[in-house]
Amino acid sequence: MSNLDRQAAVQVCGGRGFVVAEPVRELLSPRHVQLGESTEVRRLLPNLGRRMVGAWAFVDHYGPDDIADEPGMQVPPHPHMGLQTVSWLHQGEVLHRDSTGSLQTIRPRELGLMTSGRAISHSEESPRSHARYLHGAQLWVALPDAHRHVEPHFQHHADLPHVTAPGLTATVILGSLDGATSPGTAYTPIVGADLALAAGTETRLPLDPDFEYAVLAMSGEAHVDDVPVLPGSMLYLGCGRTELPLRASSDAGLMLLGGEPFEEEIVMWWNFVGRTDEEIRKARDDWMASDRFGEVKGYDGDRLDAPEVPPTQLKARGRVR
Repeated sequence: MSNLDRQAAVQVCGGRGFVVAEPVRELLSPRHVQLGESTEVRRLLPNLGRRMVGAWAFVDHYGPDDIADEPGMQVPPHPHMGLQTVSWLHQGEVLHRDSTGSLQTIRPRELGLMTSGRAISHSEESPRSHARYLHGAQLWVALPDAHRHVEPHFQHHADLPHVTAPGLTATVILGSLDGATSPGTAYTPIVGADLALAAGTETRLPLDPDFEYAVLAMSGEAHVDDVPVLPGSMLYLGCGRTELPLRASSDAGLMLLGGEPFEEEIVMWWNFVGRTDEEIRKARDDWMASDRFGEVKGYDGDRLDAPEVPPTQLKARGRVR
């Protein structure tokens, strides 16, 4: 999914200085962003005061939207570099196309994982004949320096491992949880899991104390470590936890996001993750005037133009003056 914000700000993310080294309960409210004509998303990361969770650098939650008489998601071809996109649905379908030639319909509880590496472009759209409701999340994972120039590629996994407990089914989307490991390629120690809780469930989920964590509320009424989380909100949990108390007042859906704190500082603007202002500006110019990001074939419409990069003064390590 693209960041369609035409006034996209340069974000400086990562580094241990942003990490809370102990358990906390920091409730994050979303920023509402229009994505195309009929889809509004709730943006949880980057957030004021909280830029990343492990390598997770961008989180949008959308729906459930009634798109029976609407085109649904329509995101024209746009570029990415230095990151992975994770497409995750609870309802509906999304048709993915990219410049490596991938063409894949992603359905609920299936992993669509695109690794941009050095450069890729893609589009996302609701199929012309689509389900009535669209509900899901789009997330980005920052690639570490050693892997951020890998060849671009796309993975689709319909069968993912599960961790179960009474009243809980956890689908491991990326990384590992309680001994179960996703088949999706991960480049940092990370976890992403979809948690389905039955009404009345009280349970505890094992965690890695070296990871920092957050929980995104997708649906229903749930308490995370005794904090009520409403759909479209995110609770940042910090580090140092060995388990997470969960309680559901109704059937509820959550996403657990975590990983080792991302030590490198990154510069994120529009749909690019880099390390310097110069890298970001070159990527923008290359998208507008070269074939570096390839071509998305089969999309019925024009590709996105990049906005202008705002004037900035960034030091080599990415800190804003």
